[in-house]
Amino acid sequence: MGFALLTSLAIASADVMLGPGVHLAGLLIAGPLIISARSVAARTAMAGIFAVVLATMTGVLEQTLVTADHVVHTVTVMVGGVFATIAAHVRGHRESELSRLADLSQVAEVAQRALLRPIPARVGGLAFAHRYRSAARQALIGGDLFDVAFTPFGVRLIIGDVKGKGLQAVSQAADVLRSFREAVFHAQDLVDLAKAMDRRLGADLDEEDFVTVLLAEFAPGLVRLVNCGHHPPVRIGHRLDVLCAPDPAPPLGLDPDPTMITAIVGGNQRLLFYTDGLVEARDPGGQMFALDERVRACLTRPQLEDALQGVHDMVLAHARGDFDDDLALVLCQPEYDHSGAAQAWPRSPVTEPAR
Repeated sequence: MGFALLTSLAIASADVMLGPGVHLAGLLIAGPLIISARSVAARTAMAGIFAVVLATMTGVLEQTLVTADHVVHTVTVMVGGVFATIAAHVRGHRESELSRLADLSQVAEVAQRALLRPIPARVGGLAFAHRYRSAARQALIGGDLFDVAFTPFGVRLIIGDVKGKGLQAVSQAADVLRSFREAVFHAQDLVDLAKAMDRRLGADLDEEDFVTVLLAEFAPGLVRLVNCGHHPPVRIGHRLDVLCAPDPAPPLGLDPDPTMITAIVGGNQRLLFYTDGLVEARDPGGQMFALDERVRACLTRPQLEDALQGVHDMVLAHARGDFDDDLALVLCQPEYDHSGAAQAWPRSPVTEPAR
């Protein structure tokens, strides 16, 4: 503010020293304009009043107060001061709103990250990597979901996809994760877990709503799976094996009666869990993304994070920027100690998994 006031004083002094033949009073508007760019409306108004006072004083000292030229310059300074004050008020209000929105955005980001918790790099003898991409640019999460829990029955995983998009899908994804976290530590097996979740969600889902879900439970050398309408996982080794259930169950919300299957997972194999954003991504020609040899080569890179990032980049490149769906990816691999034996994992009380 000091610089702007000094500028106004310098202009007024120059106007007086140069005499009545030179009219600089109109330039006094510079002070309020400078202040309006950085300060609040009240200070800008004070600077405008100060500029009008200086313009009046120069007219008195030069005896040109009532001349047409001086009156025009004084009115110009007065009107300019009013507009500068309005501009300062509008700018201050906008900055206040932007600051409030930034605070709300930070709160929303924390809430979204609390809802969709990152999967630790290692859980109970398994190494994990994950990626998530929301279809909405302004949101961190959408209708896709995943979570991992280290339970008395072993490491259990969920990946799912809620019907629809937007805030309603986010709300329903939150309900699904809540139902999973409530039941995952108590359900004796994955079939019980799926049914418990379906009962819990039945009251929250509308008649036409549903949620596709894939549940997994890991034990030494194998994985147990229950699939309720979701895309099956892929086992990565010398080839890609899609682990399909012989009798797929409908999604949650449609009264599923799922069965559990078991698949062998060796120490040199990995499992990819994903949502439909992966396999339904289309290129400009309408060709969907294929789980082919290129994907297998990418998923067998030495580092899990690098492998999954490679697939993530491949699907975005395939869509060429036209990617309008949520995407969730989880890649996991059993870990082994230096002797080559599997690390001790908690064993499931289910003595013979369903086949």
